[in-house]
Amino acid sequence: MTDLRQALRQAAFRPGLLSLISNPFYLARRGLWRAMQEFRLHMRGRILDVGCGTQPYRVLFDVENYHGLEIDTPQARARNVADDYYDGTRFPYANGSFDSVLCNQVLEHSFAPETLLAEIARVLRPGGKLLLTVPFVWDEHEQPWDYARYSSFGLRTLLERSGLTVIEHRKLNDSFALIFQLVNAYLQKVLHTRSATVNLLSCIVLMCPINLLGLVLGSVLPRNPDLYLDHAVLAVKS
Repeated sequence: MTDLRQALRQAAFRPGLLSLISNPFYLARRGLWRAMQEFRLHMRGRILDVGCGTQPYRVLFDVENYHGLEIDTPQARARNVADDYYDGTRFPYANGSFDSVLCNQVLEHSFAPETLLAEIARVLRPGGKLLLTVPFVWDEHEQPWDYARYSSFGLRTLLERSGLTVIEHRKLNDSFALIFQLVNAYLQKVLHTRSATVNLLSCIVLMCPINLLGLVLGSVLPRNPDLYLDHAVLAVKS
């Protein structure tokens, strides 16, 4: 049972058969994983993972040094994954300490996004790269610490004000797959129980077929670049 739980935790972020069967957020996570795989070649040297959580994307980055940073909370301390913690305002590093920064699905949880991005820019060396992902169309999550959604224009403006220039911007799941992902997000919330076994069965019976439909119809129907799940942005410190 322990091995199964560990496999399910890994499958939560990595696309594959187990994730397709067991993960109600398969379509979204598949898009994020593919974006990380594509942009990882731009990430070099010392990399800082801001809001690192369990560091689910660490395996993708072949870098000199991978450093995880978390806001200082009892939950983060108990997880014991991050290398360092910060007070929510200033990172505990000198200017220009890192060659690359990864910030994955974190910006929406900051009530002061300008401060967070300014700190990212400060610890990046000149010419250093930021790989940023953030939701666009999503339900409220990790309540009550879910504060914002950003259009592509708003996100670019925030980055530029912080001294970061957008090199490339991807809109993830801008296909009909988005509809199926939102259906599964709805089902996951209304059907969720305290039983991991019941939750897994619900996913296998109800949500796995929806994942499959999303894959098929998302690949054959036209895309809509104005409606999408997540942003993936590669930016450089000016």
